Amino acid sequence: MVENRLKLVSVGGTFDVMHKGHWFLLEETFNVGDRAIIGVTTDKFAATLKKEHKIDCYEKRRRDVVNFLQERGYYERAKIVPLNDPFGPTVDSNDIEGIIVSEETEPTAEVINQMRVDRGLRPLLMFVITMVLAEDGKPISSTRVRRQEVDRYGRLIG
Repeated sequence: MVENRLKLVSVGGTFDVMHKGHWFLLEETFNVGDRAIIGVTTDKFAATLKKEHKIDCYEKRRRDVVNFLQERGYYERAKIVPLNDPFGPTVDSNDIEGIIVSEETEPTAEVINQMRVDRGLRPLLMFVITMVLAEDGKPISSTRVRRQEVDRYGRLIG
């Protein structure tokens, strides 16, 4: 256990087509926290996100996260939970100390902290992770990988 790490942090996402941005987000999660609750959006919740493409089923996305965590030696430090909404356990857990978000999900973390304060809980420490850029200087995303603009490492295709 590293002294300056938080005991328990949270991170959430759809984790569709795991790519370098997801890997970086999860790496940073375990740099910040000894243990992490990782929320993976359910199929029902993912459908409400209005993605312009098909999203892999929950079980496949969850399995991809598990495989990554096992490869990096983080699996024993993680608890994976289904996310049915943007907040998951972050709004009512007294044990979670921090939340790791990307720049695009930072506003959700602000809402979570307001909900926590309204419920008499202390706000979570927020760690905002910069989006990982592809070779063209634009963020790597599952959408861009599915469109075959970039590969999972952010290399341009074609």
